[in-house]
Amino acid sequence: MKSIAALQNLVTPLPVDLEPTDAELDAIEWELPLILAEVDLLDAEIPVLDRAPSELDERRIRRAHRKVLTARRVLINKAIAAHLPGGAA
Repeated sequence: MKSIAALQNLVTPLPVDLEPTDAELDAIEWELPLILAEVDLLDAEIPVLDRAPSELDERRIRRAHRKVLTARRVLINKAIAAHLPGGAA
């Protein structure tokens, strides 16, 4: 019985350093409140995918959605303030 093995090199070789760069880590840290708010929204929405949401579920989803919107607003305002002269929005 013959063994099957790849005889060709990888099409795209993996980079030697798979760690994120400092710029990527800064971007993740900058967006972390929004990321966490979106995770909370998903946590609220997932349980009601296969059933009708109860009143409590609907309130939880609305609250999580408002949290996402607030986090987006804060992130956008911070980005605008960082690019304006004097740092004021």
